[in-house]
Amino acid sequence: MATESVPTAPELLAHVTDLRADADRMDGYARRLRGAATTLDGRAGTPEWTGAALERHAAACATAAAGLRAAAAALLFHATQRPPP
Repeated sequence: MATESVPTAPELLAHVTDLRADADRMDGYARRLRGAATTLDGRAGTPEWTGAALERHAAACATAAAGLRAAAAALLFHATQRPPP
């Protein structure tokens, strides 16, 4: 039978840091996608649907970033509220 180990508060806090970094990265991707949409807007040869597609992807990145931040906040709460082992 496998024994599950319970992560320690420092381990959970490391995950919080990682989640926040991932959220920042996703926000950066959203900014880059929106910048690309702005750059390509109205340029000859750019398909009409490009801006809308890039905006949908940017919105998905922003949504993912918000979810990652919410997960980080919940994990932070859990890590700081539980009694020490």
